[in-house]
Amino acid sequence: MKRILNNTVSLCVVVVVLFLIVPLPTFMLDFLLIVNIGLAIMILMITMNISEALEFSIFPSLLLVTTLFRLGLNVSSTRWILSNGGYAGEVIQNFGQLITGGNIVIGVVIFLIIVLIQFIVITKGAERVAEVAARFTLDAMPGKQMAIDADLSSGLITEQEARERRHKIQKEADFYGAMDGATKIVKGDAVMSLIITLINFVGGLIIGMTSGGDFNSVLTTYSIATIGDGLVSQLPALMISTATGMIVTRSVSEGSLSVDVIKQFSSQPRAIMATGVILLLLAALPRTPHMALFAGGTLLVVGGYIVGKRMEKQQAVKTAQDHQQVENPEMAAPSESDYFKDINNVYSLLNVEPIEMEFGYSLIPLVDESRGGKMISRIVIFRRQYAQDMGFVFPSIRLHDAAALGTNQYVIRIRGEEVARGEILVDYYLALEPAAPLGEIDGIETIEPAYGIPSRWILPENKEMAEIYGYNVIDPLSVMLTHLSETVKKHAYELLNRSETIQLVENLKNSMPELVEEVVPKVITYSTLEKVLRGLLKEGVPIKDMGLILETLADALTSGHDIDSAVEQVRGALARTITRRFCQDGQLRVITLDAEVERRIITSLTRNEQGTYLAMGAELMQQTIGQVGEHMKKFHELSQTPIILVSQVIRGYFSKMITQFYPDVYVLSFNEVTSNVQIQAIGNVTMEGPKQSEQRSVSS
Repeated sequence: MKRILNNTVSLCVVVVVLFLIVPLPTFMLDFLLIVNIGLAIMILMITMNISEALEFSIFPSLLLVTTLFRLGLNVSSTRWILSNGGYAGEVIQNFGQLITGGNIVIGVVIFLIIVLIQFIVITKGAERVAEVAARFTLDAMPGKQMAIDADLSSGLITEQEARERRHKIQKEADFYGAMDGATKIVKGDAVMSLIITLINFVGGLIIGMTSGGDFNSVLTTYSIATIGDGLVSQLPALMISTATGMIVTRSVSEGSLSVDVIKQFSSQPRAIMATGVILLLLAALPRTPHMALFAGGTLLVVGGYIVGKRMEKQQAVKTAQDHQQVENPEMAAPSESDYFKDINNVYSLLNVEPIEMEFGYSLIPLVDESRGGKMISRIVIFRRQYAQDMGFVFPSIRLHDAAALGTNQYVIRIRGEEVARGEILVDYYLALEPAAPLGEIDGIETIEPAYGIPSRWILPENKEMAEIYGYNVIDPLSVMLTHLSETVKKHAYELLNRSETIQLVENLKNSMPELVEEVVPKVITYSTLEKVLRGLLKEGVPIKDMGLILETLADALTSGHDIDSAVEQVRGALARTITRRFCQDGQLRVITLDAEVERRIITSLTRNEQGTYLAMGAELMQQTIGQVGEHMKKFHELSQTPIILVSQVIRGYFSKMITQFYPDVYVLSFNEVTSNVQIQAIGNVTMEGPKQSEQRSVSS
């Protein structure tokens, strides 16, 4: 029984198609014509009582079914009109007599007016509105998707809410796209109704005259039948067309059409009274319908006055309530001191945001989407790109203003502590100075916050000239976003906590469930894995290939290696990833260590209960650090990332030591570089000091 009910609509569509072939008895035709009119009224009422189009999302399909139903009844009625002497049931007969009123010419004119209203006004307008709505909805989809991603990244909505909003946007696009096509059905239905009406009239006259009937009686009989048939067809079609226009014009509303009309008209009492006064003035003019104008004007003036008094009363009640709350503190909102009397509310102050960014007042327009700010959408793009590159999704960034900051300042905090600060001028552009500018440009001297490059804040009208002189010109939003992105990259390892580690493992279960079940947490605990992943991120190594990391780490630990050696094994397995990360054009420019220096470092390795550490002598450390600093200048001239290439044995320990003095230096080992890369040593750290020899190339 349930299966039959579920397929009721499908069965009805099949039956409707059969109407085009199988003749219907006149009593059944009468019943179905009434059903058709009732169905059209029901659809019109539904479209007027919904607040948004998606509440009646079946409308495009329903429009096709009702049109097919109406055409099927038209064919059946035409069969009876032409074969039964113009009689096609009581409904058509009565409607025909009602519209003609004893005068066929008047009936024909009224019928044509109804058809033209539907075809020219309602159908054509609904078709155009549906076409524009479909185009605008599709054009707005990318912006709506980015807004959802921005709300999700800023923590305003949950993942489930974002999924529901994306689904709604997709349904809107599908609905308005379907409505764009469905309105063509309405237009075709109107044209077909005219054709069927003409066929009934002409065909009936021909059949009646060839049967020997009197011309006047034949004309009267078939005119009434034709007009009645057209009317019972066009009335539902007119209501369906009106419903089509109604549903595609529903945009921003809070309730049904009736509620919105009453609410919005009643909120403008002055306009209502002004209209009434104008009608009363017109009533005073000679040769005007005085009584009608006077009655209408009086009704509008009185109605507007009543509505205005009601609004004043509501406003007075609201004002009295506000005063009562001020005079009675117990009824007002609790003060800050009262709020924190509850000890549970104090705990809300202990929450620490993983990342947050505070802005001065002048920078709010860059962030606030209601003012056209694009900061959030740019952060969404950066998060996605960083996840693709590094395999880690950093948490949402809390953005808020701070009265304590200067109007043009911003602060970036990691876990509640300030890690970066900058100042930008919203109405200027930042011009990064090249090594040898072709000319001087006027501006306010400053330092680019992300990379420390000497720059100038220039006026927008000087932008083109600055680019001609070789300056790299950046807009204020890009300056701030670049600083934020570089800060996040630098501190990404601090953002990887236990829950994020578990999330990465859970994500890996989707593709490699057997590996995860075998390794985590039986061989590798979450704390160990977190430590390894943090170490990789800290040194700029992507952790995207979690499967390879887990496999290599598990093999190393089960073979008896300690955690530091296991990490080096993992880095070796990620050689292609590391090479791609740091190699440029098939070449890797590096600083190398002399064999004697490496031997001295190896002998400085000391092991105790806490593990192995580097206990380098002060003289050797000072000499090594000094030489690295000298060679760093060459990388700055080449605008490349400084890289030191050492053996695998000392890589981890040497990296920990050198990054304390040069945080931007990356230390790699030889087994982390693939064999197809040409290594070019632009400096060598020796026991005697930096050599002044030419650059040398080494094939890995």
